[in-house]
This record gives sequence, C-alpha cells and structure tokens, in this order.
Amino acid sequence: MSKKDCENALPHPTQNPKSKIQNPKSPWQPPPCLEVRDLWFEYDDGPAALRGLSLQIAEGELVAFIGQNGSGKTTLAKHFNGLLRPTRGQVWLHGQTIDDRPVSHLAHSVGYVFQNPDHQIFNPTVREEIAVGPRNLGLSEAEVAQRVAEAMAALDLEPYADRQPAILSFGLRRKVSLAAVLAMRTPILILDEPTAGLDRKSTTELMTQIQARHQQGQTIILITHDMGLVAEYVPRCLILQAGQLLAQGSPRQIFRQVDLLQQTDLDLPQITALARRLAPYGLPEDILTVAEFCRIYLEQVK
Repeated sequence: MSKKDCENALPHPTQNPKSKIQNPKSPWQPPPCLEVRDLWFEYDDGPAALRGLSLQIAEGELVAFIGQNGSGKTTLAKHFNGLLRPTRGQVWLHGQTIDDRPVSHLAHSVGYVFQNPDHQIFNPTVREEIAVGPRNLGLSEAEVAQRVAEAMAALDLEPYADRQPAILSFGLRRKVSLAAVLAMRTPILILDEPTAGLDRKSTTELMTQIQARHQQGQTIILITHDMGLVAEYVPRCLILQAGQLLAQGSPRQIFRQVDLLQQTDLDLPQITALARRLAPYGLPEDILTVAEFCRIYLEQVK
C-alpha cells in the first residue's frame, strides 16, 4: 500500500475518522429496550440452542451478534419479535415480558429482516411489497404511500417500483426486503446478515442508511460474519458460542484477544491482520479500518 493510496483512503476533512468506532462512556446509561434473562431454547429435533443466556441491549444502541454458524445468533434474535418462544427464561421488551404478546403486536416494535429475502417477499410488485407492513399498522393510504416512497428512495429502488420482486437479482431482493421493514419505522430493527450478496458500493449505501437510523435513535441489531463490517460500524459486539454469551465489548477490545478469536474461529478484519503483521515496525496491532491504518501510517512516515 503506497503513501498515495493511503491519502486517497482517508476520509474527507469534514468527517470524523473515528466516529464509526468510538463508543464514549457516560455516567448515565439509557435503560434497556431489550433484556434476556436466563433464556433457554430447545428445537424439537435437537439439543438446547440457547443455554441460560442473559443480556441487555440499551435504547438506541447499535450492536452486533457474532459467532460461528450454530452459535445461537439467529435463534436468539427470533425471540425478540416472538417468532420463537423460550423453553425457559424470559424476554423483556421496554420493561415488559413478551410472553403473551402475539407476533402481530410485537411487529409494531421490532422489525426483522431475514437473511434470505425470499422468505419475506410475496407480493407482485416492489411497491406493494413495501406497502404491506405500513398498511398492517393501520396507517392511512396517504401515509403508506409516503413511507413507501421514502423507503424506495433511500435504497434507490424507484426504477423497480412496478417490477416483480421475485425476478430481481439477489442484491435487489435484499434491498426490497429491507425497505419493507424500514417503511414500518419500528423502534428496534434486526438485520440478519444484511450485507450478504451485496457489492462494496451497495454495502456502503446500506450501512449509511443504518447509521442514519441509529443516529435518529433507532435500536439496531446486526447478525453478521463480516468482521470488517463490525470493525468499521459497530460500537459493541456480543460473541455467542454454543448458545451462551461468551464475551462482549467494543470491536477493538474483542480483536485484541487472540485466544478468544481462536476459541471462536473468528477471523480478524483484513486490515487488522495486516497491522498485526506490521506491529514489529511500529504500527498498533488493533487498527480497525483502512482509514485508521492510513492515518497512522502517514503520521509515521512524515
């Protein structure tokens, strides 16, 4: 990587290059909007998928669930909107248990974007697909139309408004499924592998939308295997293994723990792995992003 490459990778001077990774501490902490207490869950045909798991997610947080396949990430998230119900333990939403609340009621508070968009799409046009959620909330047709238009504009879906979503590319179908949930404007948004199948440009556009909603106070949970995405955008991540919460902290804290990464088979972001190899030459081992790498590199070569 040349000095010129690093200069091109740096953010615009008006941007804060650390804004995506800082998680300032404050003596006041917002109350949890989601809380899990001693949660156990068993599928009919297998062992316990969640085993005594307890955690809290604060109002307005952006967090990521990370871990290998089968660690319990999606199983846990599906308890938040009632798609799964605990074998034992409790899930609390805004200070109340959700034991007796139907999925249709929880959908007003928790939006869920499935990993596979084909599990979510069933309407003949993109416009109609996005309108389903707001219409089910009982909104007026004028409000429904406005939300649909805003969601399509946010994800550049206007050219496909009257197209059949089932015949669109995988990346576009993923955008449609996301727009359908964004249009509901739920206080909590869960995205299961949201960038899978997207190119870098589409990923950046999507994460820009997610960041904007987080800054507006929406609570967002990402389920992802993309450690580069976690490093660049997420203030706090929670590692699940075998249905238990193994560790939690900022990406920088997590990626410093070599033994933890080996235990969970999580790969470092490529730029962090490069920084670690260059540590004997004076670079910090815990660099998270290309912009951070370039800033430190340029400071050292001046």
